[in-house]
Amino acid sequence: MANFAVSQAAGLSPIILAKTAILVIALVLLYYFFYSLYSLFFHPLAKVPGPKTHAISQLPYVYHLTKGDWHTTLDEFHKRYGPVVRYGPNDVAFTSAEALKTIYGSKVATERTFQKDPRMYKKRRPESHILNANNEDHRRFRKLLSHAFSEKALREQGHIIQYYVDMFISQLTDQARAANTIDMVSWFNFATFDLIGDLAFGQSFGGLDNGNYHPWVRMIFENMKVMPFKEASIRLNLTFATSFLTPNHLKKSAEEHYQLSKSTTVKRIESNNLERADFMSYILRYNDEKGMSVLEMAENAAVIIMAGSETTATLLSGTVFHLLTNPSKYHKLVQEIRSEFNSEEDITLARVNQLSYLIAVFSEALRVYPPVPMGLARLVPAGGEVIDGYYLPEKTCVAVPHWTAFRTSHNFKDPESFVPERWLDDPRYKDDSKASLQPFSLGPRNCIGKNLAYAEMRLLLVRLLWKFDLEMLPGGEDWNKQKAFILWEKGALPVKITEVVRQ
Repeated sequence: MANFAVSQAAGLSPIILAKTAILVIALVLLYYFFYSLYSLFFHPLAKVPGPKTHAISQLPYVYHLTKGDWHTTLDEFHKRYGPVVRYGPNDVAFTSAEALKTIYGSKVATERTFQKDPRMYKKRRPESHILNANNEDHRRFRKLLSHAFSEKALREQGHIIQYYVDMFISQLTDQARAANTIDMVSWFNFATFDLIGDLAFGQSFGGLDNGNYHPWVRMIFENMKVMPFKEASIRLNLTFATSFLTPNHLKKSAEEHYQLSKSTTVKRIESNNLERADFMSYILRYNDEKGMSVLEMAENAAVIIMAGSETTATLLSGTVFHLLTNPSKYHKLVQEIRSEFNSEEDITLARVNQLSYLIAVFSEALRVYPPVPMGLARLVPAGGEVIDGYYLPEKTCVAVPHWTAFRTSHNFKDPESFVPERWLDDPRYKDDSKASLQPFSLGPRNCIGKNLAYAEMRLLLVRLLWKFDLEMLPGGEDWNKQKAFILWEKGALPVKITEVVRQ
């Protein structure tokens, strides 16, 4: 009898399992059916326009995010639905100057500050850095780092900046005389990474010396690709599987980048050199019990290396591309530069800051090709907020994606054209909303190193265009059609450079 009972139970087991599986699947489908109805018709964001598939699931956004084409996908959504788009169950993107100020601007009441979305800024280690720190730690880091990025520090660092600009021009002179094709992206990266390495740690990456990327720099490029996978795993509640979702070579690069930043930071601190005008000397001079720990310095150093070099090289590369694809703008800028300076020794930071068309060119390049194209996600504070006419409940994720917002016709006339004149009070563009172009200069989390970046970019570009004539070579015409993984995935920009013959 016992054997008979066991055999009967064993016989019924597959049927029971099958029915259980069907029931579970049915319940899951039923849940998502009612969730979809709620999200589309009863959710507080139901009135916000956008694609229905994105309103009911994270999957479409995650797919485009990890594929690298989210920026172009969102651009199409804004063209179809307008300046406000719901791109996830609890996510809304905007393109207006008013939304930019509301989301990122300083608030009188600190409790109304839009906090960073932890899905995008999740910490990998116990120590924070200036990008993912809470408000209290951010103020502590910023107070200490502000000494390293002050006007006084910039003046004291001027000879270091000039040294790498000189080396950049010297190496390109050799390349021009050898009639070599120049990849402007690589050479701008060599210059900016070498400079930031010297300023951060007192040692160059050696890119300008040998015309090759240091292995550390290659790690930094790969490290940026980890971030979309991390955000995707969080959004899909698969953080336990992050290591499986992220390619092994990206995980390895991210860890090696941090370990190199840590060891180099420790080495620089142990040198105890407070006289040299680099970032660490300013930090160490003012560091106290309320300052940074060594590991916090390492975290911030890793961020500074990336943010202070890659983004600067990116904007320089984009500026050259847009100048060479718009010959009239290129010749106008060249004329301004070459009529202003009689020799290379005349080209100083103070004087390049007075070139109005140069500054307009960079402003326009920042509009059409911002170094950080993606939206910097924030969360609506307690009590909700009304933005561009839509009520958004607490913890709604909101963003103004730079590349999409600066191309939209809502803010700019003729938005897809490269027109520096719109920044010179040209009457044809008097209605353009210049207030919307503040991706790194708005609010308590604005870019602390923007003055250094402007100094680098202006000196490098002016020296380049004073010394050489530039010509885009075949293969560079579609250079700006790129994928974006937080930052742009840039290919080579082939350029022929020829020394200018002067009497």
